[in-house]
Amino acid sequence: MKKLVLLLLLPLQVVLSQQPYYDDVDLNLTGQDLYFELQQKISSASGSFNYGDVKLAFFEMDNNPENGSDVLLIYGYNDGDGSCTTDRSRNKQAFGGANCEYNREHTFARSNTNPTMGDVNNGTTGIGADPQNLRPSDQQANNNKGNKKFAEGSGNAGDVTSGNWYPGDEWRGDVARILMYMYTRYGDRCIPSLQAVGSLEPGTDMMQILLQWNAEDEVSALEIQRNPYLEQAYGNRNPFIDQPQLATIIWGGPEAQDIWATAGVNDIPVKDFSVFPNPTSEILWIESTSQAINTVSLYDGQGKQVVTTDYTASQGIDVSKFSTGIYFLRIENEAGVVTKKVVIK
Repeated sequence: MKKLVLLLLLPLQVVLSQQPYYDDVDLNLTGQDLYFELQQKISSASGSFNYGDVKLAFFEMDNNPENGSDVLLIYGYNDGDGSCTTDRSRNKQAFGGANCEYNREHTFARSNTNPTMGDVNNGTTGIGADPQNLRPSDQQANNNKGNKKFAEGSGNAGDVTSGNWYPGDEWRGDVARILMYMYTRYGDRCIPSLQAVGSLEPGTDMMQILLQWNAEDEVSALEIQRNPYLEQAYGNRNPFIDQPQLATIIWGGPEAQDIWATAGVNDIPVKDFSVFPNPTSEILWIESTSQAINTVSLYDGQGKQVVTTDYTASQGIDVSKFSTGIYFLRIENEAGVVTKKVVIK
């Protein structure tokens, strides 16, 4: 299923380059050295979430922009087949354990399938209440997944061979990046091999299947939406959402998405440009108070380039054929590069 591009709860201008959060991280490191550097960074979260806090946090970080009353449900894929279990979205107030309600899914399972993490107390703060690991899920889908290990599959979420679980084409990258976060933050308490079926990447502790999912299923706008909220509320980010290629640099495997290189750096004053109308459904126009615009490129919410062209002021950029959602416009001129967020409605 194609991922829905989500309307981010962020300021209008978004730059797809390295976030300031990582300014004190040595990103020139590789392998285990980079792993330990990131571990030190994300382990110093300043916020203190408990299990109850996450319920209200879902309203913001997992909000469905197509319907502000809904949250999106991990493992879900169909709102129209008459089965609550497969729902992809749910009214945010329908929280609980009854039929057609949703609850909190520990993506990295917390029970005795992981003896190092342990059957942690959900009433406390810490590893069992880490909001980076928790996602809204239909309660029956959550029960169906239970403590099963993730394994290869295709299509929609569900059981696969030998009693394992495939998270679904839409959610496999999300799952991989969550498990990578948990292993980076908590080390041996959250060993990936306890949560996924398959082989380890040679010379590392990371599962090959997770590296594959991280590369094949690129970062979604939902993941992008969660990270800044959690930095503000909880004090850390999931670095593998911000830059999936960090996993490649640490553990190898297939080449993952390089988000930080996609749209360059913001080395021109943003005020030198105006992009209008924004939102739009037809033509996007750009005006510059500095030098003439050379090239413009448009990226969708997953960082994929959908347009690159020499900008013509008399024609603008026709966006009428693109799906609604968030896009990122990279503008180049003789002075450098700037990126702005645009909304296609």
